[in-house]
Order: sequence, then structure tokens, then C-alpha cells
Amino acid sequence: MRDQPPFWKTKTLEEMTPAEWESLCDGCGRCCLLKLLDEDTGEVFYTDIVCRLYDEDTCRCRNYAGRGGVVDDCILLTPEKVRTIAWLPPSCAYRLVAEGRDLRPWHPLVSGSPETVHTAGVSTKGRTAGREGGFTVEQLQRRIRRWPAAMPREKKSGS
Repeated sequence: MRDQPPFWKTKTLEEMTPAEWESLCDGCGRCCLLKLLDEDTGEVFYTDIVCRLYDEDTCRCRNYAGRGGVVDDCILLTPEKVRTIAWLPPSCAYRLVAEGRDLRPWHPLVSGSPETVHTAGVSTKGRTAGREGGFTVEQLQRRIRRWPAAMPREKKSGS
């Protein structure tokens, strides 16, 4: 008997169970980075400053269940929002599945380990400069980083 394909290859985002939906998050923490929007161009810029609920050890939210009531501008993802939010990182599993693409080899559902997102250099672990609050707009503009908006390169075998 052949193995069944993984759920993210056979289901739409809307068809996923809550557990399947939650398991798509790779724990990279990129969505927890503060972003700046150029209102003239619509371009989104990522900073290396994180939300006040960000846990630097896990790259996840310290109050995931209650985050929407604590952080006013926290976006609770839905299938519809995944398809319309421009700032989701290109490596985001929700975005990849919505676009009909496969998960990356370092994704925990593929690799079997939650650590591969960190060892592959995809996560925010060790790359943040601090939590939000107390930064002026000018200071945040000096914290803009390009890496969160880039698709991480795959390491070639043998290198």
C-alpha cells in the first residue's frame, strides 16, 4: 500500500483541521517582526524588532491564545487573510500552501524536527535587536532588514 500524501498537498487551507492549520506554522518568528509600511508605494519593510509577546528561545508567541486581546495590531491568520496579506514572508508555509507550493525541506512537518527551521537559518533566532516599545519611527527605520522578506536559499548537499 502506498503512503498517503501529506495533508498540505491534498487539502486547501479551508479544509484543514485546526490541528493541521496550527502545524503549518514553522516557528520562524518572521511574522512577529515589526513591519513598516510605505504609504505612498505600499511596500512593506521588516525590522529586526519583535512584538512584545515574542519568545526569543522558541521564536513563538508567549501568549498565543490571548495575543489578539493583548496586542491590538496582531493579525490572527485565516485562509482569506493568508491570501491577501502582502507581508507574509515568502517562506511562510501558509503562503506556500495557498500558492499551491510545497513546504521547504527544513519545515518541521517535512524534517520531523522543530529545530531545522533554526539550523537552516530561516528563523529569527539570534537575529532580533529587541522588543517593540520605546523606539521612534526614525529608530525603527534604521532597524530595517532585508533578510525577513527573502526566501532562504537551500543548502546544496555536500556543502
